[in-house]
Amino acid sequence: MDGGFFKSELKMSTNTGSALIVFYSDELEKTQAKIIVSGGSIVQEIFSFPGGRRFHFADPCGNEFAVWAET
Repeated sequence: MDGGFFKSELKMSTNTGSALIVFYSDELEKTQAKIIVSGGSIVQEIFSFPGGRRFHFADPCGNEFAVWAET
């Protein structure tokens, strides 16, 4: 069988022009804490923007994602 999952040296980051995948959470601070406990790292702390608040994190492989919540 060809294909499947594998670990790559490539990482997705907005600094390199990657699209940002954004997840939604009703409890932003709790979600941030769970990500840290699970081995993720915070790339950008929680900040406000028109329409809500969000933070960016990297998974253990270094891929960047974001989580947002409505205000």
